[in-house]
Amino acid sequence: MDAARDITGYRKYWAARFGTAPFLPMTRAEMTALGWDSCDIILVTGDAYVDHPSFGMAIVGRTLEAQGFRVGIIAQPDWHGTAPFEALGRPNLFFGVTAGNMDSMVNRYTSDRRVRSDDAYTPGGEGGRRPDRSVIVYAQRVREAYRDVPIVVGGIEASLRRIAHFDYWSEKVRRSILLDAKADLLVFGNAERQLCELAHRLGAGEPIRSITDVRGTAFVRRAVPEGWTEIDATTIDDEATRQSSAAPTGEQRVARLRGVDRAKTVVRLPSFESVAADPVLYAHASRLLHTEANPGNARALVQRHGDVDVWLNPPPIPLTSKEMDWVYERAYQRRPHPAYGSAEIPAYKMIRFSIAIQRGCFGGCTFCSITEHEGRIIQNRSEASVLREIEQVRDTVPGFTGVISDLGGPTANMYRIACRSREIESACRRPSCVYPGICPNLDTDHSALVALYRKARAVPGVKKVLIASGVRYDLASESPEYVKELVQHHVGGYLKIAPEAVSEGPLSKMMKPGIGTYDRFKALFERFSKEAGKEQYLIPYFIAAHPGTTDEDMLELALWLKKNGFRADQVQAFLPSPMATATAMYHSGKNPLHRVSRSSPEVAIPKGLKVRRLHKAFLRYHDANNWPVLREALRRMGRADLIGNGRHQLVPAWQPAGVAGGGEGRRACRNPRREAIRPFRTQHTRPK
Repeated sequence: MDAARDITGYRKYWAARFGTAPFLPMTRAEMTALGWDSCDIILVTGDAYVDHPSFGMAIVGRTLEAQGFRVGIIAQPDWHGTAPFEALGRPNLFFGVTAGNMDSMVNRYTSDRRVRSDDAYTPGGEGGRRPDRSVIVYAQRVREAYRDVPIVVGGIEASLRRIAHFDYWSEKVRRSILLDAKADLLVFGNAERQLCELAHRLGAGEPIRSITDVRGTAFVRRAVPEGWTEIDATTIDDEATRQSSAAPTGEQRVARLRGVDRAKTVVRLPSFESVAADPVLYAHASRLLHTEANPGNARALVQRHGDVDVWLNPPPIPLTSKEMDWVYERAYQRRPHPAYGSAEIPAYKMIRFSIAIQRGCFGGCTFCSITEHEGRIIQNRSEASVLREIEQVRDTVPGFTGVISDLGGPTANMYRIACRSREIESACRRPSCVYPGICPNLDTDHSALVALYRKARAVPGVKKVLIASGVRYDLASESPEYVKELVQHHVGGYLKIAPEAVSEGPLSKMMKPGIGTYDRFKALFERFSKEAGKEQYLIPYFIAAHPGTTDEDMLELALWLKKNGFRADQVQAFLPSPMATATAMYHSGKNPLHRVSRSSPEVAIPKGLKVRRLHKAFLRYHDANNWPVLREALRRMGRADLIGNGRHQLVPAWQPAGVAGGGEGRRACRNPRREAIRPFRTQHTRPK
């Protein structure tokens, strides 16, 4: 993997003399109090400004501040005019624009495209405080206000729309958000590395149009420059096949790739116009995009949009532990900006006592955007840094009662887990390290995490450290010592895990392990709970209407839920998020996990409100509102034997008085892909 400049080693920009702001300013009055006549960088965000390292704009702002730049924040501006975007004046270097911690469309709409009434990232939880497609709208307003100031877009919304992408809300393929936002540059991923380099180069007087060599960025150019080798994307599968047949082992692949210079190689994806018109080409482009995702071997990508190319440099080099520590130990106040007064910001309330210890995920679940955004190489903080932050929470955060609410990241138990060989890791093109089975090159040792847990709960003043969710249970089962530590000390009665499905059809399209893996973890969970004398429960998550799911698959899941004594309080259907592999399946009916052609097998796609509601109804088989639609479906499927009052039957033949049929039951939960499962207190869920 290429070497990267240490982000802690830059010479500070001259404005460092102004020192550290108590909060990054949101008004001219705050700027004046700091002695500033202008900002060097202004960040526009769709979230309220919470100065906490769980909020992206706080991390970006404090990171750039620590480099010596004066950073201002425009949070949740009124987008109907330019005045709010002019509040802090013209920045000297650039505007940074993001939708916030969530994609604005996912934030506002349910998986059935219904408008949500609330927004967890807004004071008072008020909905409607950000526009649809916030990055585009904010960037356009900035351009109207200051035509000549560089605009850099980033965050999850821009990151997942960096290339032509299927948009679920309009049911069409949209072009790169870089073009619609009329931005100068797009940064994808967490982006601290890119932004530090970009800010210093702009600060040194380099024009933004000339900055085309920063990894983790996308920009527009007219044509491929001289000296570059262009590869047609349609040949990549052939190349992969040749490499696979000629070099079946990791070591042989490494040997084959040694000495190959990828720095001047670009892969041309099918054009925007082509993928917009042809779903099969879209699936092929999606497959290639995910193939070129490893920072150790990824090549640049280019995609034609009309008369210009959208150029994507390879992903950024992951942060080292030293850099991660530095980012997370900036001068965060760990609370909302005082401008919000006593208004409660729900997302802050949920995470104010939580600690991030890692980034990234090598699980590769096809419905998830973590890998596309943060990468599959785990980035870890040091043990000492995590313990210092726990002490800071204990000493400075109002309302702390001794409970750390979460200690983790995108996943709870990938801390310091990596490939046994850096060379093999750099050459690997597998989309997942744990599917269809755990890679033999993956070191699954959880001892570093166990040691961190023990030291965290030993910090004076800490009564409990909870791990509420995010446990990759197939990985955890490889380390019974870890499961014992987790179950006996870090579960607050319930532990949420995500089997997602029980049938091989949907599981193979999700890249999730079989239900037998869940059973093995459950056995360990119950054994260690019993040893500790604790009554604790697993809460499984499931997704309805995922690509690859048939009515029969959902029936099998409903029967499994009933057999195991689970009732879903809230359910959620699959939401096709931009750039996800499962979204390519949804749009094309093809499976990009394998070579895509017009003759490739078709994937079952549950589309349309009627079938999606049916699949959700199977998850809530116990809700009388759903019984009529389930009875109708069971008769159609030839399973009328499951209608009746017997223990083996799914729904009764009778309907309660006053209960209308065909409803969805309770409203969908806020999380765009999750659903809560409430266990019966029966022999199926009690530790044995």
